Amino acid sequence: MSRIRIEGLLAAFPKLVGMGKQHTYVETENVRYVYQPIEALYLLLVTNKQSNILEDLETLRLLSKLVPEYSLSLDEDGIGKTAFELIFAFDEVISLGHKENVTVAQVKQYCEMESHEEKLHKLVRQSKINETKDVMKRKASEIDKSKIEKSRGDKGGFKGLQGMGSGRLESSFSEMSISSSGSGFGSGSGFGLSTDVDSFSTKPKGRPPSSASAPPKGLGMQLGKTQRANQFLESLKAEGEVILEDVQPKAAASKLAAAPLTDPITLTVEEKINVTLKRDGGMSNFDVQGTLALQILDQEDGLIQVQIVTGGNPAILFKTHPNINKELFNSESILSLKDPNRPFPTGQAGDSAGVGLLKWRMQSTDESMVPLSINCWPSVSGNETYVSIEYEASSMFDLRNVVISVPLPALREAPNVRQIDGEWRYDSRNSILEWSIVLIDNSNRSGSMEFVVPPADSSVFFPISVQFSATSTFSDLKVVNILPLRGGSPPKFSQRTHLITENYQVV
Repeated sequence: MSRIRIEGLLAAFPKLVGMGKQHTYVETENVRYVYQPIEALYLLLVTNKQSNILEDLETLRLLSKLVPEYSLSLDEDGIGKTAFELIFAFDEVISLGHKENVTVAQVKQYCEMESHEEKLHKLVRQSKINETKDVMKRKASEIDKSKIEKSRGDKGGFKGLQGMGSGRLESSFSEMSISSSGSGFGSGSGFGLSTDVDSFSTKPKGRPPSSASAPPKGLGMQLGKTQRANQFLESLKAEGEVILEDVQPKAAASKLAAAPLTDPITLTVEEKINVTLKRDGGMSNFDVQGTLALQILDQEDGLIQVQIVTGGNPAILFKTHPNINKELFNSESILSLKDPNRPFPTGQAGDSAGVGLLKWRMQSTDESMVPLSINCWPSVSGNETYVSIEYEASSMFDLRNVVISVPLPALREAPNVRQIDGEWRYDSRNSILEWSIVLIDNSNRSGSMEFVVPPADSSVFFPISVQFSATSTFSDLKVVNILPLRGGSPPKFSQRTHLITENYQVV
């Protein structure tokens, strides 16, 4: 199909689409338009009239699930920023005009799959670096041994060395690591140089271990790298080679970098939920804490007011920052500094925390407010324990990246998962079975999993931990407008909204 033909079909679509419809289609003389609204945009599938419309609707439904997985905001700018990622994902779903039998999780796995050739290239390069380091160390040890033999010839062997102290040996041996089993160097105990050199030459010439126990005090020396070794390493680094030092790795883990902010003003609505459910039913804790944070990149945009709307939930208690005009917020739902001539502070593009403007909290004893409830039913039958787990999700939220972690008894092999709605993974080190569901929406508000393990007590399978996220919140807080205090047009802004779990358990 030519480019002109495709552009003509797309140009004709806005004239054919109706208003107020959801999942629908439009047919012309030659083609069929199958489309689905996504906020202010349309997800469009163009097929011929001979195609199966049921399969086309299933393809469109799968594509609509992929769009929010790769695009942070479902507007024209957000789609444009992730255009290539969406194209690659759509290409995994549709091949030569036909739908592939894949799921959302499989598409994400295929798009993130690593290259075997790249791994092989890195392994070959690292092996060459290791070989170069081994050659360097062998050459350095040979040079140091020749120095020792020359010094022995100049001093007349053992007789000349009998009165030498450890300080002379340091300068003579340079910085090699040598330890003795005698009572010390130059002590007249009969520990001669020839014996020590022979013991050194019998050591393997391969790569030394990264850690070793220190010798007892007075029984040897522990020295660092030779000067020639340092010079050789520096020359390799100057040529662009990557040199890996033999040091212990640091325990501190690096944090994942947050998505960079590109809009002049970004407002982030975040809610963290803490829930403790009882295994026999009921709820012992339900606590939601939320914050509204402001991030401004340019100081010129600091003189603003933020107008918001909330869902009007009476159980939510809002509290403004001490520098915010509380009366203006209570009367008009506008967040503004008490001093109108003072701008909001700005931050760097890499700092996604922002400035806190508003926080709120909600506590409840109503079990119907729980976004996701879990039921676990272990039962022993003979030499096996059958465990059935089911989830029920509330219609208030569409939950993403759901992970239900079930502790298991110590097993020699993975459990036998007989039925599951989603994917599973067994963490053998921590003995945890992870049940993953990419998206829970109206199509799968409930699901179940069944697995079999050797006989075990029912308390072993608790507490069950749950993790998920959502793009809507309990407060339903939204930023409706940015009001500039100096007049002029309102600056461009973006809003990020997400609900995450902080401690969600079934005990």
